[in-house]
Amino acid sequence: MTASHAFATRYGAWAIVAGASEGVGRELARRVASNGVGCILLARRKGPLEELEGLIREESGVQCVSAAVDLAGPDALDRILAVVGDKEVGLYVSNAGADPFASAFLDREVGDWLGLVQRNVLTTVRCCHHFGRLMRQRRRGGLLLVGSGAAIGGAERMATYAGTKAFELRFAESLWAELRHFEVDVLCLGLATTDTPELRRLLAQTGQPVPRRMASPARIADIALARLPRGPVYGWGPLAGMRAAWVRERVKLFTSLSSNVLGRGTHVLGR
Repeated sequence: MTASHAFATRYGAWAIVAGASEGVGRELARRVASNGVGCILLARRKGPLEELEGLIREESGVQCVSAAVDLAGPDALDRILAVVGDKEVGLYVSNAGADPFASAFLDREVGDWLGLVQRNVLTTVRCCHHFGRLMRQRRRGGLLLVGSGAAIGGAERMATYAGTKAFELRFAESLWAELRHFEVDVLCLGLATTDTPELRRLLAQTGQPVPRRMASPARIADIALARLPRGPVYGWGPLAGMRAAWVRERVKLFTSLSSNVLGRGTHVLGR
């Protein structure tokens, strides 16, 4: 069995890439498609998605659809499901989540921050719940959450962003503990400084120089898909020290401790 065939067998016929218009999301969609899995591309801007859709068809020859969806909208999941229709989604990639403000918390209206929470937390929870439940029933699939080094520590002008990324990290770890017995892979991919158009726009907006060394979105995409079956975390920069094997043992330990309190069975520790 080739690597591409094994990937398609593990994750099925269709993948959703939320936040696919540029940067890491764009490269992840291309890599997923190169493995023979059709892509449902989501982002706010239709133009870049249509360009990517054409590129994927040319490169990989797989089916591909795209839709402009605001992932910060309260109706994001409903709009996504309308696009999905009866397609069987075996891989959900959550990539939309950058902080476009780089501002002190009190210097912006609270609605700006609530939109960030809606996109990074509520939409992610809703989508993982919907598609994860179907994956659990089928006993195959994957959830890939693109996170950030901000998950492990707060900083000035990062209050809401760091908070949402910390949630995402612990959420992924816990889902990994729950779903690994059903052959559903979960990975939180922690990024360091990455050369994306969004970062370059933010640096220009704030008058900051472009860092000399940044991670390549293409390289990140390759590693992310290779590491997906070996969750729950993988990271660069501040998250590089969080070895997946060590995190797995910590999650198992916390599961054991919590089951003593909650009266749950120990099946989560299992194999």
